[in-house]
Amino acid sequence: MKVTVKYFGIIAETAGKKEEILDVTQGMSASELKARQIKTYQIPEAESVQLAVNRDLNTEVELKEGDEVAFLPPFAGG
Repeated sequence: MKVTVKYFGIIAETAGKKEEILDVTQGMSASELKARQIKTYQIPEAESVQLAVNRDLNTEVELKEGDEVAFLPPFAGG
């Protein structure tokens, strides 16, 4: 099953890419994918990284074929 993963900001710099298409297992949750990609690319400040699945910040969803998962860096406000 394929999903599109997009990386933004420092996460894209760390991963060395802005986007990739990944094969994931049936039943994988967004949070499981997050853990896998953080380990793969050794993304810093992992606890501050947010995910959006199909532009929704709910990460406790089961991924489906064709989903778009965005890795969002920590936001700073002012």
